[in-house]
Amino acid sequence: MTHILIVEDEPRLRTDLVDFLHLSGLEASGVATARDLREELCGGCRPAVVVLDVGLPDGNGFDLAAEIRRDHPCGIIMLTALGDSDDRIRGFDSGADIYLVKDSTLREIEAAIRSLLRRTADLPNWTGNDEQWVLDSTGWILTAPSQRALTLTAAEFAFVNFLCSRTGQVCHREELVEIMARPRSTFDNRHLDAVVNRLRRKIESRTNLPAPIKVVYGVGYMFTASIVARSGSSSRSEG
Repeated sequence: MTHILIVEDEPRLRTDLVDFLHLSGLEASGVATARDLREELCGGCRPAVVVLDVGLPDGNGFDLAAEIRRDHPCGIIMLTALGDSDDRIRGFDSGADIYLVKDSTLREIEAAIRSLLRRTADLPNWTGNDEQWVLDSTGWILTAPSQRALTLTAAEFAFVNFLCSRTGQVCHREELVEIMARPRSTFDNRHLDAVVNRLRRKIESRTNLPAPIKVVYGVGYMFTASIVARSGSSSRSEG
């Protein structure tokens, strides 16, 4: 069964979250310190998702996230009281997939875990390191490192093209909405999120790879893999 590891030094929150996940049909366990986390991982524990508190008594959650990402193929959700944009960006730079503040409800945390499990389920252990995606700016075709390709809609191409121009950087929502809005049409954050969610599903279903699009909650989106834009690519679309 898929296992969720909770790393949280607040006993009540740790217990409540483990119990809630059990009631929701997920296998979960909790530890309170960085030392306990390392012992679990070194002892053969293979969690599908680690929910990681940033402020542990014996370790920095940002450093731990980078350590987990380097050595273990699992999803990482950071749970913290630090909610400003710089902390969120630092969390994603450290390797977190999702960043939640501690006033999130247990149901929201469970939903984030299930979302992450859906994004990683049945996909190869591909990290994207040293692999390149190619965006054909003429035919609006996105080609994965596996050489599987898909044709993008106008909104999807505008989104990916802008992220491509800011590789490794967070693209703010306001900029994306402005870039993707068509003349005399209404386009807001809800439309942006809908386009991105549809694009993620499309990438994963067509390429059988995790979509390298990361949400920076409250800030925007970033493309986490290497990508290059080319004109007139010969990639064959399956779109």
